[in-house]
Amino acid sequence: MNSPCETSDLLVFSHLRWDLVFQRPQHLLSRHAKNRRVYYIEDPVLSKCREAYLDIKISPDDVKIIVPIIPKDTDEQTINKSMRVMLDELIQEGEIRNFTALYYTPKALNYSRHLNPSVVLYDCMDDQAHYNEEELMKRSNVVFTNGLSLYEAKKYQHQNIYPLPSNVDYDHFSQARLSLIEPEDQINIAHPRIGFYGVIDGRFDFTLLKNMAELKPEFQFIILGPVIGINPESLPIKANIHYLGKKEYHVLPLYLAGWDCTFIPYVINDSTGLSNPTKTSEFLAAGKPVVSTSIADVIHPYADAKLVYIADHPEHFIECIEKAINESSYDPEWLERVDQFLEGYSWDSTFKQMAEFGSVKFYV
Repeated sequence: MNSPCETSDLLVFSHLRWDLVFQRPQHLLSRHAKNRRVYYIEDPVLSKCREAYLDIKISPDDVKIIVPIIPKDTDEQTINKSMRVMLDELIQEGEIRNFTALYYTPKALNYSRHLNPSVVLYDCMDDQAHYNEEELMKRSNVVFTNGLSLYEAKKYQHQNIYPLPSNVDYDHFSQARLSLIEPEDQINIAHPRIGFYGVIDGRFDFTLLKNMAELKPEFQFIILGPVIGINPESLPIKANIHYLGKKEYHVLPLYLAGWDCTFIPYVINDSTGLSNPTKTSEFLAAGKPVVSTSIADVIHPYADAKLVYIADHPEHFIECIEKAINESSYDPEWLERVDQFLEGYSWDSTFKQMAEFGSVKFYV
């Protein structure tokens, strides 16, 4: 006899916009959607609308994306009340009777704690201890962490917690090793090109970028991604820094193919100390050398395996970029070591491990 969660719908509560960047939730939930109904419920959006409503669309992978639209200037208590009402209506109209609740944000408990799911899962992507995380931990049957550092910080807070670092779509990103058509907005940028993609937010060390651009004007720094939570006018402007904006997931290999090196210039603080950048393995799968600031989950295991360089100040960062470009160009064994390291890495394996490590089987 199947357990309830093997056949249940999946209600996902997330602070991450589905269409912002294609990352961990998208990889995992698109796999869930092959065998069950998946409702991806985002944080509310404040709008000029007169009444609250749910904007519902369906992704190409058949995930139902639910965006709550709330009149602007609505106070928090009224927002949560409206969310509860709309959530109950969604469940009733969709005839959702048996469901699993998967949380990416503890804040969603403010409007969902009245629900009665068969199973509660918490996929912890970053440190959210200052929200309702303690309550969510108590309510969860299984907790997963997006990396070993986050696991070490949380492991004593739940009896059924497992580290599951984000993985890589090797086939997708290894296309960058081929001769691909150069994107029009990159084709006229000189070499060497040092690239980064991802959300451009407070984690990004803009002082480091500015200083490197000044130290090495012949290096061309290419930045892909949306600017979130910071003033775009605060970004450093230099002739050799190129902000090309947000790019869709399927075109990233086209840009990567033309880069000579990649970099992860995150500031090291409480918010980044427990992060596990998915892009590390994606850059390597693309066959591109990586230089990163000293993020614990990049040091272990990537730097330990001598696959990436670690640097934290501009001069050392420049030195490591030059070494990394040299190594990838003249050391044929480097790419072999990359492929040996990434062997077996896949989102399919992460998806299966989430079931195998948990005390409750929740996928078909």
